[in-house]
Amino acid sequence: MTSLLAKIRGRWRNTVRIATIDAAQAAPPPSPLAPIDLTDSSQVTGVMDIAARIGDILLSSGTANRDAKAQLHAVMNAWGLHYVHVDVTKTTITMHASIGTPRRQPLVIFRVIRGLDTDFSKLSEVDRLIRSIQAGATTPEVAAKILTELEAKPANYGAKMAVLGWGLFGGAVTLTLGGDALAVVIAAIMGTVITALNTYLGRNGLPAFFQQIIGGVIATVPAALLYNFAGYLGVPVSPSQIIASGIVVLVAGLSLTQSLQDGIMGASATGSARFFETILMTAGIVAGVAMGIQLAETLGFALPPLETQAPPNFSSLLVRLLGAGLICTGFAIAMFAERSAVVVAFFAALFGMSFYYLVFIPLGVGGVAAAALTATIIGLSGGLLSRRFLIPPVITTIAGITPMLPGLMLYRSMYALVQDQMLVGFTNLFVALATAGALAAGVVLGEWIARRIRRPRVFRPYAAIKAARRHAFQPFPRPGRAPRRVRRKPGS
Repeated sequence: MTSLLAKIRGRWRNTVRIATIDAAQAAPPPSPLAPIDLTDSSQVTGVMDIAARIGDILLSSGTANRDAKAQLHAVMNAWGLHYVHVDVTKTTITMHASIGTPRRQPLVIFRVIRGLDTDFSKLSEVDRLIRSIQAGATTPEVAAKILTELEAKPANYGAKMAVLGWGLFGGAVTLTLGGDALAVVIAAIMGTVITALNTYLGRNGLPAFFQQIIGGVIATVPAALLYNFAGYLGVPVSPSQIIASGIVVLVAGLSLTQSLQDGIMGASATGSARFFETILMTAGIVAGVAMGIQLAETLGFALPPLETQAPPNFSSLLVRLLGAGLICTGFAIAMFAERSAVVVAFFAALFGMSFYYLVFIPLGVGGVAAAALTATIIGLSGGLLSRRFLIPPVITTIAGITPMLPGLMLYRSMYALVQDQMLVGFTNLFVALATAGALAAGVVLGEWIARRIRRPRVFRPYAAIKAARRHAFQPFPRPGRAPRRVRRKPGS
């Protein structure tokens, strides 16, 4: 038995895999020889341009500012370009280098980043490209060609499949809220309609703020109509569950996690810009839901008072855990993730949500604290699984927290405010914002712990030289004899 465990440990140590960002921050490139001419401005500019194009894909896919900068430096270091200043904001990448010995020639690269258009398929492709560049297997010419093909390559599933993924996402949200089969089907249809309409409006240039308002109205008014129509037929329907799923569909695409991660890691300018955009988009959702509630009441289709939700029992817990996994699956498909990333995100969310439903809720942990602890577990487990299967960790961390987004709480706050229940409305609103912040902070902390666990040892040459001089070059005493102490004469 002992020998079997030793073999398993040895095999695990021999197959340790790390994330690309961990490798970028851990050690210098494998060869000190530069494959480009560092005195040729065209070659240096070409390498900087390749790095800027890679950074564009990383940042537009939701990668944090600090991680993107580390990977850009790793790409340029692999080709021998070490002394480059990189500045990254939410919308721009600026690089500066100088070449030449007698007369220093400055070189500057400036690139405007596309808006946040999360495409996990391109993120995985560029992650593999960075690994190939760091391994010395890809020249700048080949890398530029790969990036050109990657930028023109369509997504893995296509727009129709992504919309169906959002439909699966919306139906699974209602399932976790305790909805029956009819409510799940209606919520899936509503999620599909909201995302399809917003995709069409986005292609025609409508700003995202107005898309969120329209999505909030669509999430509310049809639910009120269906509730009143089902009442005439004697079919029970809970409109709050359907409206909450529509709100979560709109909230899930926001960059709250990335904004807090940038702020925590020191990129305050980028974090502030992303956080303001997130708050603005959330305000659009809130306005749309409030307008939808008032419009439904004006048309004579009043929504029912909010019912209290019973705590889940053991039989419903299994259904909710399955729903949480399906939420992550639908979100990963909607973000064009690869199949392996979809599977990893499913199991990471299933593991984290099992703690939420089976440990934290039975122990009576508060909602905000339970969300923070669960997000930390999801960030840790998702980060470790991502490193094991060579998947960018941002995919599992963003997808993993989607089952706990406070859609129902936002709806409760808007309903209370419309009914002039100001205290209840603002209380639910602030709790919803606190829950979202706790989710983002928890997943950032979990990813940080995973990075510390699976990070390789950093090579520090100067520390190694000092250690060798202090230990390796000293004479060793003979075994069994104490070292002889040499006394120095006065004045020597």
